[in-house]
Amino acid sequence: METRVVFHIDFDYFYAQCEETRNPELKSKPVCVCVFSDRGGDSGAIATANYTARKYGVKSGIPIMFAKKKLQDKADAVFLPVDFDYYIETSEKAMEIMKENADIFEYVGKDEAYLDVTKRVGGDFDKASHLAQQIKNKIRERIKLSCSIGVSPNKIISKIASDFRKPDGLTIVLPEKTDEFLEPLKIRAIPGIGKKTETQFTEMNLETIKDLKKIDVFTLNKEFGRKNGTYIYNCARGIDNEPVREREDSIQYSKITTLKKDSKEYEFLAENIIQLCKEVHEVTKKNNKMFKSIGIHFVQSDLSNKSKSRMLKNPTASLDELQKNAVQLLKEGLENQTMTIRRLGVKVSELSEIRGQSDITSFF
Repeated sequence: METRVVFHIDFDYFYAQCEETRNPELKSKPVCVCVFSDRGGDSGAIATANYTARKYGVKSGIPIMFAKKKLQDKADAVFLPVDFDYYIETSEKAMEIMKENADIFEYVGKDEAYLDVTKRVGGDFDKASHLAQQIKNKIRERIKLSCSIGVSPNKIISKIASDFRKPDGLTIVLPEKTDEFLEPLKIRAIPGIGKKTETQFTEMNLETIKDLKKIDVFTLNKEFGRKNGTYIYNCARGIDNEPVREREDSIQYSKITTLKKDSKEYEFLAENIIQLCKEVHEVTKKNNKMFKSIGIHFVQSDLSNKSKSRMLKNPTASLDELQKNAVQLLKEGLENQTMTIRRLGVKVSELSEIRGQSDITSFF
């Protein structure tokens, strides 16, 4: 049986890195990209921090006010609101480069994908190493982003390997070097193992993957349940037969525009919403998709974000339906709107394929 060659590609501190490409002056500063809550002020959490901010203990998921305390002595620390539309646009460009270089491409998230390149490189890991470097170079040249790539015979080892030399890493694990690579690593390196599970292993006097291999599958199943126990047992040995599967890489389509002027006037905004709906509809039409969820997005003049969405009873591909719902959401969104709006967006999600005339509104 031919040895598979699988890449796991993971972008380093993706949201913060996107912000650095948009504004290169940020590169030397601690940068935190934040999901601000509707309560105002500093309520909300950190989505991503760059490596400079991480040195001070800032990481994803911590409250913004905690992050500000950790960085209180850093006058140049920057806290930015998330701009998902910009990150999605950047991600799509990067994913196109990956697709061009894969036999099979599996989208995992905006900043992560698996590639099966077995045929392309004829099972040769030297060729795979060159291909991985070429992908890194193309992404850096075209999109100005760095990424880390793990290369191995399967998905689980590649995922562990992509995390091994971050940022901007490239780690090749040859089939015969699997044990040598895995055994010295901390058990926490296994994807899905969190603090709680790690503590359980520490109590069992197990620290590394080599230690973990001393435990038989029955003990692991008893301790963690059959599914998780078997998964942990196989991961410790680098066993993973799950194929790389083609996956839909867009769970939503969106368009956003910077308005000609900051405004909260309904007529002016409705005009822009209708135009954005046409552009989004073109994309859904081109990709033969129906949508069930419609959303609108405001970036307000202080750069804070506001969004509203609604789920339809049935999937549709109708432009009228899209415009009617988006305009209604705009009306609702403008109630009690005190601040002017700087950027405006429309998105559709809950996508499905059009097969024949699936519903009464699916004519174009």
